[in-house]
Amino acid sequence: MNNWVRKTLFVLISVLTFGLVTPTQLIDHINAENLTDRDAFEAPSTENAFGKVNTFEETAEFDRDKFIEELMKQAEIQSYQKFGTKIKPVIENEFKEIILPNIERALEEMAIQFPEEDLKNLTITEHPGAGHSEKIFNINNRGTGKDVLRFHVRRDNPPQEGYWFNFHYHTYHDDFQNHHELGAIYWAKNTPPKWMS
Repeated sequence: MNNWVRKTLFVLISVLTFGLVTPTQLIDHINAENLTDRDAFEAPSTENAFGKVNTFEETAEFDRDKFIEELMKQAEIQSYQKFGTKIKPVIENEFKEIILPNIERALEEMAIQFPEEDLKNLTITEHPGAGHSEKIFNINNRGTGKDVLRFHVRRDNPPQEGYWFNFHYHTYHDDFQNHHELGAIYWAKNTPPKWMS
């Protein structure tokens, strides 16, 4: 199988199945079927974590905008999972208006920095941090296993101001030291519940 075909399949399958189907399973299936027309085949259908059936078709071109769109969908899902049922209803509207557009800008800036071949290897983590953890999700390179971006939310409690959720991200460029602000959302004077509660 051509190297670019293999890489394209790897990215498409991983992104579209949220990691539930591994590319090696698909390649083993293809090899077992001895497909000769590798330019136009349809991979087997799988059911993803949300109960939807996906069918995949090989595409020769990588669409950067589609890639960002898929990352944004996953970022929103991971964020709401982190907020849990107690926090989400209170901050959901402000999160959509203030924070999500800034997350999208950060992802677009990231996408510009990477060549297409490297960008195809980037994926979003699937488990936000619970309790008091700041982690919402990370973007990492499947090939190296290293993080590229880390998206966090921190609880701030300035004196006499109540609680705020400070959304920010870190990049590998400065070894994840600096905070790159995405925005802040006010909670209330009372202590917010733990994440994912």
